[in-house]
Amino acid sequence: MVEELVTAGVAVASAGVLYAAAAARVVKQYERGVVFRLGRLTSSVRGPGFTVIVPFVDKIRKVNMQIVTLPIPAQEGITRDNVTVRVDAVVYFKVVDAAEAIIQVEDYRFAVSQMAQTSLRSIIGKSDLDDLLSNREQLNQGLELMIDSPAMGWGVQIDRVEIKDVSLPETMKRSMARQAEADRERRARIINADAELQASKKLAEAAGVMSEQPAALQLRLLQTVVAVAAEKNSTLVLPFPVELLRFLERAQSQQPPPGVPPVEPAQVARAPQDGVRREIAEPSGPSDPSEPSELSEPSGSSEQSVREQLPSAASLLELGPDRANSRQD
Repeated sequence: MVEELVTAGVAVASAGVLYAAAAARVVKQYERGVVFRLGRLTSSVRGPGFTVIVPFVDKIRKVNMQIVTLPIPAQEGITRDNVTVRVDAVVYFKVVDAAEAIIQVEDYRFAVSQMAQTSLRSIIGKSDLDDLLSNREQLNQGLELMIDSPAMGWGVQIDRVEIKDVSLPETMKRSMARQAEADRERRARIINADAELQASKKLAEAAGVMSEQPAALQLRLLQTVVAVAAEKNSTLVLPFPVELLRFLERAQSQQPPPGVPPVEPAQVARAPQDGVRREIAEPSGPSDPSEPSELSEPSGSSEQSVREQLPSAASLLELGPDRANSRQD
């Protein structure tokens, strides 16, 4: 009798242990338990910790409440300005209602992934290439709203959506590189022209100051010579101002040639008469000594007649050299 009681007690204890093992469940801190009793959802969702269900009657499903990182496969699309691109993104979401995530959708992860891909392709078609490259914040917000609208009915909240990369064709990359290079060259030319304008204004002001003090130009020239000589060069190029060359030219034109004494007007008037008289008195060709010559020993009357026939020195000076020689001949 005692042995039967002991055997029955052991059997009951074993059954209790098996029941407790089948009924006991542990829900982690980041999970929630959704219990279905005979296929129907119970009123309460089991929180974290130890919980007990009815074996073979209740069925519990644990739902992860952490933020899930879901990468979106790269999607090819044509932008609004007819450029083919490949865009991939990543979605951060979490379950806010465990019961709705289990009941409303079969697989909420797959549903969010498909919705993200569709929304990404729609965003690509509505945007320009410049928006995809520069205005990603606005595109991320628009993509988040497009995915979050249907996901709220599934008990899922979209936390954040980020576009990771935009792949462009090689021809488009080269075209964009040429455009960027041309834009940088345009900005460089504008900056250079602005600098030239400012420098010209400053140089004009400096020229005005130097024009008031002529010695300033010479001092500036000496400063330039000192700056060039500091480099220890074997050849020194010394620039001369154009004004200095003009001054020297005017001074040289006013002075007589070197080695020629200044001639008075009276001497200039007498010089041609003396020269003519000497030519007449001294003929170039030989003469016969037996025949008398009136030119070798001119008398007073003949000399006076020659003087009357010869032109004056003043008239010879007024005429040109060629005409004066022809007149003398």
